[in-house]
Amino acid sequence: MNTATRDYDRIAEAIDFIQTRFQSQPSLDDVAAHVHLSPYHFQRLFSDWVGTSPKKFLQYISINYAKNLLKDNASLQDAALDTGLSGASRLHDLFVQIEGMTPGEFKNGGEQLHIRHSIAQTPFGDVLVASTDKGICHMAFCDDTAEAIDKLMGHFPNAHYQQSSDEMQRNALLIFKQNGHELKQVKLHLKGTEFQLKVWEALLKIPAGQLISYGQLAQRIDKPKAARAVGTANGDNPVAFLIPCHRVIQSSGALGGYHWGLSRKAAMIGWEAAQQAAKD
Repeated sequence: MNTATRDYDRIAEAIDFIQTRFQSQPSLDDVAAHVHLSPYHFQRLFSDWVGTSPKKFLQYISINYAKNLLKDNASLQDAALDTGLSGASRLHDLFVQIEGMTPGEFKNGGEQLHIRHSIAQTPFGDVLVASTDKGICHMAFCDDTAEAIDKLMGHFPNAHYQQSSDEMQRNALLIFKQNGHELKQVKLHLKGTEFQLKVWEALLKIPAGQLISYGQLAQRIDKPKAARAVGTANGDNPVAFLIPCHRVIQSSGALGGYHWGLSRKAAMIGWEAAQQAAKD
């Protein structure tokens, strides 16, 4: 058996161990011992293969289980204890870290949230833009308005929705104007994991008219071997164009994927290149 195959078998065994024992919240030492590796070697090997640390993987498994319990109307304390956590405060910390919201907010489906939304025309087709009192929470290109609104409402099914435009939305849409000179600072109200937020923050630092690869984006967040996970977070971007996930392409020069269509991605890249050329 070659080294790669042996490593794969160990990681597969470790994943199975975590998935079946997560309610006992096994430590790094526990999982490493199960696959007969030192904690240090196992940590590196797992992160290389999975794209995240054993601790983070355990947290993702745990929180997904807790989310299902909360959906079934379990109390926060019961959900925490059944997941193997010490109590509701630990579940609260984990939710804030991974989901960007408290477990109570998840359970009530955004019941206290007021979301305004409107449809606007852009050079790349109609876009649905939505905002809360804290900032822009959603922007998506849409070929079917009803379907786009349904997807928005699916994120927070119990939120209060109002079809209206506000100053935050109008300011954000200035990014589609020629050169965007009138655009003021845009406030964002985003829900995402710690990893997703790091990727989206890195995307915001890619200048208009420039392109980078998924591997280069992974390096910018100090996760050089997590290009695949970076690509997934890139695709989960909830705010099209404002967070410029369209500026990331494959290392071969191919466009790669794009949630709102490759033709639209190509048009955006060309439009921004023309904008920059006009400035030079």
